[in-house]
Amino acid sequence: MDKNVNSIHLLVILCSLSLSFGQPHPLDPLTPSEISAIYTIIKSSQLASAINSTSFGFHYVGLEEPDKQTFLSWHSNPTAHPILPRQAFVILRAGGQTYELYVDITHSCIASQRVRFGNGYPVLNMEEQNAVTLLPFNYTPFVESVKKRGVELSDVICTTFTVGWYGERDGGRLIKLQCFVAGETANLYMRPVEGITILADLEAMEIVEYADRFVVPVPAAGGTDFRASRQMPPYGPRGNPVVVAQPEGKGFTVYGNVVRWANWAFHVSFDARAGLVISHARVRNEDNNDYRSVLYKGFVSELFVPYMDPSEEWYFKTFFDNGEYGFGPLSSSLEPLTDCPPNAEYMDGYYANGDGSPVHIPNVFCIFERYAGDPSWRHTEILIPGKVLLQSCLEKSFFFTIEYKIRNVLQYNINNKESTYMKNGSVVANCAAQSMENLHLAVTAEIGIDMQITEAREEVSLVVRTVATSGNYDYVLDWEFKTSGSIKVWLCMFCGLNLTYSFIITVQAGLTGMMEVRGTDYSHANEIRGEQHGELVAANTIGVYHDHYISYHLDLDIAGTTNSFVKANLKTVRVNGGKTPRKSYWTTVKETATTEADARVNFHTAAPAELLFVNPGVKTKLGNTVGYRLISSSAAATSLLTDDDYPQIRAAYTKKQLWVTPYNKRDKWVTGLYADQSHGDDNLAAWSMRNRSIENTDIVLWYTIGIHHIPSQEDFPLMPMLSCGFELRPFNFFDRNPLIKTQPFIKGRWAAT
Repeated sequence: MDKNVNSIHLLVILCSLSLSFGQPHPLDPLTPSEISAIYTIIKSSQLASAINSTSFGFHYVGLEEPDKQTFLSWHSNPTAHPILPRQAFVILRAGGQTYELYVDITHSCIASQRVRFGNGYPVLNMEEQNAVTLLPFNYTPFVESVKKRGVELSDVICTTFTVGWYGERDGGRLIKLQCFVAGETANLYMRPVEGITILADLEAMEIVEYADRFVVPVPAAGGTDFRASRQMPPYGPRGNPVVVAQPEGKGFTVYGNVVRWANWAFHVSFDARAGLVISHARVRNEDNNDYRSVLYKGFVSELFVPYMDPSEEWYFKTFFDNGEYGFGPLSSSLEPLTDCPPNAEYMDGYYANGDGSPVHIPNVFCIFERYAGDPSWRHTEILIPGKVLLQSCLEKSFFFTIEYKIRNVLQYNINNKESTYMKNGSVVANCAAQSMENLHLAVTAEIGIDMQITEAREEVSLVVRTVATSGNYDYVLDWEFKTSGSIKVWLCMFCGLNLTYSFIITVQAGLTGMMEVRGTDYSHANEIRGEQHGELVAANTIGVYHDHYISYHLDLDIAGTTNSFVKANLKTVRVNGGKTPRKSYWTTVKETATTEADARVNFHTAAPAELLFVNPGVKTKLGNTVGYRLISSSAAATSLLTDDDYPQIRAAYTKKQLWVTPYNKRDKWVTGLYADQSHGDDNLAAWSMRNRSIENTDIVLWYTIGIHHIPSQEDFPLMPMLSCGFELRPFNFFDRNPLIKTQPFIKGRWAAT
């Protein structure tokens, strides 16, 4: 297509995305001024007067998005629709009760409100956590316990641990505290004050239970600090710097929160509970230049981390990081050149503090193009005579190099009208342009092989990254978009022991940081007696066994909202009485899930299958149903807890990696809206028991990455990055491989211009 036509097409699209200057996109996160306005609206409302409370505790303030069909209708023709009103959903605590409010920001009023009754409590806010962690330092029994351990009180730091639910009646908003010793190290998580249990009331702000059952040594500070300035020789290896350069500039654009790159367009947002949210992801078909939808919304719905120590000091450590703490406040400001490469652009995030004021997180996301020298596709063809290649290159008039074997190279420069065949650096033959056939014959005779055709394209992708630091663990969350149409989702974990383009979307998660560790008397493996629920990773330090379950909400809209889930089961067929020696083959038997029960998948027990999400009403030119396939990673652990264990009741969805439900705007969180001290009666597994129809309708994929973590000494004092993820990959979404027409970095002439 003509470049001018492409430019006009892009401008039309960009104009259609903007209502007018100063008007937010309907999916944009709340701005600082909007968060402040929400506080003012609530404080001046009749609700505030009726409660007669001097202060509210804000626990969630987020955008109340327009209904999906309303948004899609607006997006199809923004100029023909009125500006969509801005609304917010707010959860606050006041007078010992939980309130749910829908605030109309556009008209400065509360649209609706209600008192919420039921199991569970909202996300903790930072103010109450900071306040409750100070209580032990004015509590005499705790001061005595610290003194008994020979530790300076000024070196002690305490933090909050949610209590979970274990069958008891509602005892109010309670929290447990565990304390650590910093002192000579920044790695406080490697130095727990073991044996002490503290239970506090978040509403009364007082300690209600205290126990000091035993004393074990606080692990030594030596060798725990991770800061470069504190390391002493001998040092580890140092590689040479690798420079990232884009001499022609960045290949993506950001307009507000809308990102455009190659054949992708999508919206990026920040939410106080989910953190990074990807919305309205669409990919362009190069044949007709039209965008087709792939993903309406994707985000981390929950991160469940249960520890495997049933002792009094540890049994309650079964955390729901999103639902109890919120990924928003846990999000870190990204460090240029460390968290993200030099070619990255950054976006900021805002959330409401416990007092309702906006909190700014600079550089909460980074966006960058990634190229690691890998090909997106390649092929070497040795069966076609080299004459075809030489004549083709002669017609297109550009310099080329063909490798036959190592250091056996034919070079031909059209402009200089000469060609040279070099073998191990020595000139073997010089031929004029008119004698290409003779040159081909001479080279073939000399090295004994025919000339080859090699073609390849560079693998370039676009990455959107965020990092959430949940206490001791750091989670690096990547959404990687490829021009092949794939989306890869990656998680990279760091812990301190708590202990070219392809149309793919890759979602990656990485873990790093410190493990959760337990103090112990043991300093050598030979001393250990009995079950320790972990591994000895350093002197007086047990890295406790635990799991990580990262659950994604993926509202797929494959070429529209009417989708189905299809399992293409691989079936072995026996050949009886065949005309060839073959005894068997495999084929596919496709099964369309009609209800939610049909769509629950445990990868360990299910038969081999391709997992497809298709739009039955849209076909390729060949008549195939368009779709995307889910490609899982090796991180596919499911929960090993018994079904009657209380943490498992609350996280029943972790028994299977894949669930599919009909779309419901309110179903966002796999653990339910109120995860703290929840009872498991409002989670994904509970919703799915309704067994609703999911065929040929708007559906949501829920996918859980699972990791069983057995700590090792290499995880001490800080765990190297552990990466896992999954991929959403086109399956008959295009009429052919869209990468064939991808232009290489070193541009030659195309067959047509």
